[in-house]
Amino acid sequence: MSGDRPDLGYNLLRMPNRYAYLGPEGTFTEAALRALEPGVAPEDTVPSDGVDAVFAAVRRGEATAGVVPLENSVEGGVTATLAELINGEPLIITAEVEVPVEFFLFARGGATLADIKRVATHSHALAQCRGWLSRHLPHAEATTVSSTAAAARAVAEPGAPYDAAISARIAGERYGLSPIAQDIGDRSEAATRFVRIARPGPLPEPTGTDRTSLVAFLTDDHPGALAELLDQFAVRGVNLTRLESRPTGDGLGRYCFFLDADGHVAEARVGEALMGLRRICTDIRFLGSYPRSAAGNDYTPFMPSRSNSNADFHAAAEWLERVRSGRIR
Repeated sequence: MSGDRPDLGYNLLRMPNRYAYLGPEGTFTEAALRALEPGVAPEDTVPSDGVDAVFAAVRRGEATAGVVPLENSVEGGVTATLAELINGEPLIITAEVEVPVEFFLFARGGATLADIKRVATHSHALAQCRGWLSRHLPHAEATTVSSTAAAARAVAEPGAPYDAAISARIAGERYGLSPIAQDIGDRSEAATRFVRIARPGPLPEPTGTDRTSLVAFLTDDHPGALAELLDQFAVRGVNLTRLESRPTGDGLGRYCFFLDADGHVAEARVGEALMGLRRICTDIRFLGSYPRSAAGNDYTPFMPSRSNSNADFHAAAEWLERVRSGRIR
């Protein structure tokens, strides 16, 4: 083999499946990984210090896939994940899972609520527990760290600067802490959507309940530009379930759009919508077509009206081919 760069494809064929995730051990992301990959061995998981480290491990071929949070039902999109999906070497989403978010207040054994003066947690967890903290620990100082699991680990260490951690049950139990309070989130039905990312390759087969994700870069800023983008989906009966603008990094006022749509790129109407989008945009970054989370089984996909079903698209394509070949009947 010539050159200094290793043959990643060759190595990946011979390495066991390894999964990077936002660590340390005990994060909601680890729970998501275990939901996506039941029975995965601990030695085949790679807890990483940040979302960017998960993406880097997958891009370098050090991990077969990675699991990262994409959006939260309370806080919205996870900025670090969206930034990595938009920039850098392209990766695709191959699966998703929704994890219910239940927060606990953990402390070292013997502590009571009256002993808590400093609390550590992740910024998203803090935002979702402010109401409970203001009612039960109004004078406690809250500090944000890299993850809820990192907060639990910090509290468990000798001489810890924190008295308690807001974290998931898995983290508190893993680091030997005692629960002082549970279900302390301000919204009882909060959930986070996690995605599995991998290097580009064959897409998952259509299941009938799929999602397609992509990033669209508008050609220029002009009246109706966003409407033109949305029309590509509307006229083909493709339902958008998420639309979020993100800065491109090329200067103020320059934005791209992160989109989720019902359906699979293998379906005619979704494929045509993406072709229409490609014609009017400077660039499209395709992020994958994959099965919707099993947690969304109660979700009823949008049913297109007559003229926008996949069968109608196939029939129209066959008619056009007959016209082009002179068989007009």
